[in-house]
This record gives sequence, C-alpha cells and structure tokens, in this order.
Amino acid sequence: MSDSPQYPPVPPQAAQSGLSDTAAGALAYITIIPAIIFLLVEPYNKNSFIRFHSWQSIFLGVVAFALGFVNVIPILGQLIFLVGMLALFAAWIIALMKALKGERYELPIIGKYAAQQAGA
Repeated sequence: MSDSPQYPPVPPQAAQSGLSDTAAGALAYITIIPAIIFLLVEPYNKNSFIRFHSWQSIFLGVVAFALGFVNVIPILGQLIFLVGMLALFAAWIIALMKALKGERYELPIIGKYAAQQAGA
C-alpha cells in the first residue's frame, strides 16, 4: 500500500465549441471560402453575428468581382476600377476590425442585404 493520498478522478473536459464569435466573424472576411463554410457548418450557421459577417463578406466579394469587369474599359474604366478597389479595401479593413471588436457594422448598400440574409 502506498501512503499517497487518493484524489477523485478528474472529469473529462467538455469539447470546445471552436472559434469565438468575433474570431469567426473576422475570419469570414479573409476570403470568401471561410464565409461559405461558416454558412454551412452547424454551430456557426446558427449564430446571427457570424451569418451577418459571412454574408457581408460574400457581397463584398461579388462587388469586387463586378468591379473587375469595369477594368476592361480603357482609361475611364481603369480609373473607376482603381478608385473602387481602394474604397473596397478600406471597407474591408473597417468591416474586419469591427468584427474583431464584436460589432455588427453594416457597410453602405450591401450591409442591409447582408442583414436580411442573416435574418438580423
């Protein structure tokens, strides 16, 4: 017999639920792929905050894609493309930072559509 004290068994820890809401919301802005995954995967697609940021990220990507077609037009189209892409980059940074802070920031025009899609 050993003289060491007997401790009760340690209960197993509950499985972590994955990313925090703010991390998932911000990660949705990295590319369109995490945004789509968050809309499909179970614990994240039930969260209104994550769905909102995922949809807003997808709509930002759609606007950037559409803006790419304007780049085909010589000079004026390329100028519009440059200014538009700079504006989208600024909007992307703002949305990413707001998501990291846990805020639901609606970008002009596409924000209301993202809110409708997220059911918020």
